[in-house]
Amino acid sequence: MALAWTSTTCSYSLTSGSYILLVLLLLGLNSGICHGLGSFGFDIHHRFSDPVMQILGFEGLPEKRSVEYYVAMTHRDSIIRGRHLAASNNQSPAPLTFANGNDTFYLNNLGSLYYANVSVGTPSVSYLVALDTGSDLFWLPCDCNNSTCETSFQASSGRQVVNFNIYSPNASSTSKKVFCNSSNLCDPNQCPSTNSDCAYTYPYLSNNTSTSGILVQDVLHLITDNDQSKAVNAPITFGCGKNETGILLNGIAPNGLLGLGLDDISVPSTIARKELGPNSFSMCFGSDGIGRINFGDNGTSEQKETPFIVMPSSSTYLIDITQINVGVTVSKMEFNAIFDSGTSLTHLTDPVYTFISKTFNSQVTDNRHSSNSQLPFEYCYDLSANQTGHVIPIINLTMKGGDQYFLTNSTEIIFTAEGVYVYCLALLKSTDINIIGQNFMTGYHIVFNRDKMVLGWKPSNCYNDSNATTPSNHSLKLKAFTCAAMMLFVSFFAII
Repeated sequence: MALAWTSTTCSYSLTSGSYILLVLLLLGLNSGICHGLGSFGFDIHHRFSDPVMQILGFEGLPEKRSVEYYVAMTHRDSIIRGRHLAASNNQSPAPLTFANGNDTFYLNNLGSLYYANVSVGTPSVSYLVALDTGSDLFWLPCDCNNSTCETSFQASSGRQVVNFNIYSPNASSTSKKVFCNSSNLCDPNQCPSTNSDCAYTYPYLSNNTSTSGILVQDVLHLITDNDQSKAVNAPITFGCGKNETGILLNGIAPNGLLGLGLDDISVPSTIARKELGPNSFSMCFGSDGIGRINFGDNGTSEQKETPFIVMPSSSTYLIDITQINVGVTVSKMEFNAIFDSGTSLTHLTDPVYTFISKTFNSQVTDNRHSSNSQLPFEYCYDLSANQTGHVIPIINLTMKGGDQYFLTNSTEIIFTAEGVYVYCLALLKSTDINIIGQNFMTGYHIVFNRDKMVLGWKPSNCYNDSNATTPSNHSLKLKAFTCAAMMLFVSFFAII
């Protein structure tokens, strides 16, 4: 059934195919419009950012700040956390951004946190891929059907089913096969002969989740993130995914996944190897849910830095923390943690978890909320009906090298089913691994510099990179907001 869009002045009824063509056209226009505003980069939007909420509402989703929302996010993290365990136990040119890809989606099954439209092949075809710093491979569903990969998405409330684009090497004039004797990216164990197709199997260590198929090469359409916005067609080797298993068949990466890890096969590694930009990228998560990603971004001389812990056979962004400050209390305990934008909340093991949470609790003056088995957080505090704010101890982490990382978003305000508002220390206890999730990255421009092998950070609101304050030019911010909202509004109709 086609979705009817009506207003007081006009009425339209479009088919699913017409919507897709309309969306792709408008996405192309929006890309140029938004880059015309200035150094915007590749915008990323959380499903619960203000622009999305004002346009889309909460249909089919748990309401943000509700108990159900944080329960769902906690469950989601637990499903994907297993991908890091193996790694844990084993102890310039202008930056590039995606062409026609300024929008991301947060799907209603709370799969990945952020999604992006990327354009691949000739003619150019768009794919809705998940972004993930916790894995390496860029793959697309390829010559598969609905029993071996996700081919469509059905929105809530009985809305129409929208078919995803499925990549086919035969449909792109720039697609090339990768043979076992032509690339060091091939696994010798999956190469019966030197002239065989380069087969791959990429496991995610989450409920027997994997993608498998063959490696191919094609062009990924990028644009420089500057005023000129020049087109760049980057030859990329990626997975032509013929079979998906586990949670990949349940919508966590419905139309492919773009891994941002350290391995040679990742997109940042390929961009550097092709000398299209530095071997670095940045991500920014604003407090309003709006952020961005830039390839080839080394950050600035003003940023703080800490070295990555290099581990054989691991592509995770692991760092060392040497000291914790919670208000006036200091602990010298040292531990390592993975910086992972694909994990929504921060998970820490004991004794670190207990030190932070109990020290935080001892310095909070508000009444602790009575036990609620539904709340995923252990330390929550009541807010009175007329209370406009709350005072909490400042938490900062001293990284290896001495630079400090202040948490700008250590608490979350939640409303319960009884209509009571509480705020909670947004920290979860882990039994196996330390992960700094996206909630503790909020308010920072995070740089994953793979040339220097350092993590960089600088306060930012993600509207600009020069400072962490709101831009003084109100009209610029309004244009940026309008642009983001327009893209998301159009994108919404692409998936319903």
